Amino acid sequence: MPQEKKPAPNRNTRPRRGLLSVVFGRGLVALLMLLAQFVVLFVIFGRLEQYSFYLTGAVTALTAVFMVYLLNTPSDPSVKLSWCAVVALVPVFGVLLYLFITFDVGHRTEQRLLQRTDTESAGCMPEQAELMDRLKMHEPSFYPLAQYLAGTNGYAAYANTDAVYFSRGEDKYAEMLRQLEAAEKFIFLEYFIVEQGQMWDEVLEILTRKVRQGVEVRVLYDGTCSILLLPASYPKHLRALGIQCKVFAPIRPFISTSYNNRDHRKILVIDGKVGFTGGVNLADEYINRRERFGHWKDAAIMLRGDAVRSMTLMFLRLWNAEEREREYEPWLLPVSPLPADSSLGYVVPYGSSPLDEERTGEMVYLDIINTAREYVYIMTPYLILDNEMLTALTFAARRGVDVRLVLPGIPDKKYANILAKGHYRALVSAGVKIYEYTPGFIHSKVFASDDTKAVVGTINLDYRSLYLHFECAALLYKSPAIADILEDFLQTFPRCRRITMVEVDKMKLTTRLAAAILKLAAPLM
Repeated sequence: MPQEKKPAPNRNTRPRRGLLSVVFGRGLVALLMLLAQFVVLFVIFGRLEQYSFYLTGAVTALTAVFMVYLLNTPSDPSVKLSWCAVVALVPVFGVLLYLFITFDVGHRTEQRLLQRTDTESAGCMPEQAELMDRLKMHEPSFYPLAQYLAGTNGYAAYANTDAVYFSRGEDKYAEMLRQLEAAEKFIFLEYFIVEQGQMWDEVLEILTRKVRQGVEVRVLYDGTCSILLLPASYPKHLRALGIQCKVFAPIRPFISTSYNNRDHRKILVIDGKVGFTGGVNLADEYINRRERFGHWKDAAIMLRGDAVRSMTLMFLRLWNAEEREREYEPWLLPVSPLPADSSLGYVVPYGSSPLDEERTGEMVYLDIINTAREYVYIMTPYLILDNEMLTALTFAARRGVDVRLVLPGIPDKKYANILAKGHYRALVSAGVKIYEYTPGFIHSKVFASDDTKAVVGTINLDYRSLYLHFECAALLYKSPAIADILEDFLQTFPRCRRITMVEVDKMKLTTRLAAAILKLAAPLM
C-alpha cells in the first residue's frame, strides 16, 4: 500500500506554547495559588500547638464519629475504605477534605445550570412509547436496559439508525474528514483533548472554510487543555476565524471540586445527520502520526439516522449550560429518515454525569456483564475496579461466561498499570482471560457480548470515568456493526500476550506492594 502523503501543517493556525508561556502561564499561577492556600491552613493549625492535649482528644472523637458516619453511607465499599485510610492518617484535614468534596464546593452553580438545561430540553426527545412496547414484547433481553436509560436518564432507544464501527483511529479520522467536507448547516465538536498538530490543523482548515460557506461551527473542549496543550487565548483565536468556542471548567487559581469533574466526552455532530463518538481525541497520537507508547489502538463509531438526535442534544445541553438564551429545536430538525429496516437493530446514545445520582456508565457495563450467557469481550486502557465491577466480572467467569479483557501492553501511566496488575490474581483465578496488547497502547473503550450487545464510547473501567467525569457512548443491540466489533476483538487477541496464573505468580514483590498501597487510594485519585 502506498504511503499516505502527510499535508504540511498550517502554520497560521498554531500559536504554539513555548517554555516561558508555560512557566508564566495561568496553569502555574493556579498551582501556586492552590499551594499558598494549603500553606495558610497549615500555619493556622500550627498556631494551636499549645492546646495539643485537648486537640488530640477532639481529633480522636472526630475520627470515631466520622468512621461511624462514613460506614453508614450508601457509597461503594472501596470508597469508604479509602476515606477511612485518609482520615486515620490525617484526621482533621481528611474530614475537611471529605466535607469539601461531599458538599460540592464550586459545583452548586454548575449543577443547577446543567439540571436546568436537562429540564428545559426534556421535551426535545421523540415519543418512544410505541418503540418501547415493541421492545418489551419482542426483545425481553434488551428492554430492561433500554427502559433504565429512557426512564432514569431520558436517553431514548432508536431504530432506523445505521452504525459504522472503526477499529482504528486512522479510519475514523478519514471518514470524519469526508463528513466534515459534506457539512451544510452546522458542525458541533466536543472533545476532551485538542492538541495542535497535523490532525487538528487539517480539521481546523476545513472548519475555517466551512464557516466562510455559512456553516455554523461550535467547538467545546475540556479546560485541562489550557494547562499544557493550548494557549489560554486559543478560544479568541478560533473566534477570530468565525468559530464559536467554549472551554469546559477552565482551571482558575482557586480551590473547587469542579476541577475533579472533567468533560471526557468525544462528540462530533454534523447537520444532525451524522454523529461520531469513541475514544479518539483530536491529537496526532490517536491516529499514529506521532508515536508515544508504541502503536496506539483506538476505536470509534459513526451513527447515521434517528439516533443522532440524542448526540446533538447531549452537545447542546452542555453548550447551553451558561447561556442566557438557550436553543435546542433549531438544531434538532428532522433529518431524512433511513428506510425502515429491522435488520439495523437498535441504538441508544447515552451520557454519564458526575452531578446526578446515577452511575449510568457503570450500570450499563454491569448489565451487559450480568446478563451475558456466552461471552463478554472488553477493551479498556485502564482497569481500576470498584467492588461491584470486580464481583460482576469474576462471577460471570465462574458461571461459565467467556470473559476477556484486552489491556495495554505499553501503558501510558505507570500507576494505572500497577493498579491493573493488582486485580490480576482475583480475575485470573476466577477464570477471566487477560490479554496485553503487545504492539503498544490500547485506548479503545469497547464492550461486546453474545453477538447482540455492544458499547463503543469514552467510558474507561476506572473510578474517574465511572464516578467523576462527563462521559458518553453508544449502546448497540442486534446492530450489524456488532459483527465488526467482534471481528476487531478476534483479530486483536492474537496480537496480545495472554496473562496466566504463572505470570501472576512471577509478579515482582515491589509491584504487588505498590498495587496494594495504590488500591487503597484509587477511589480518590
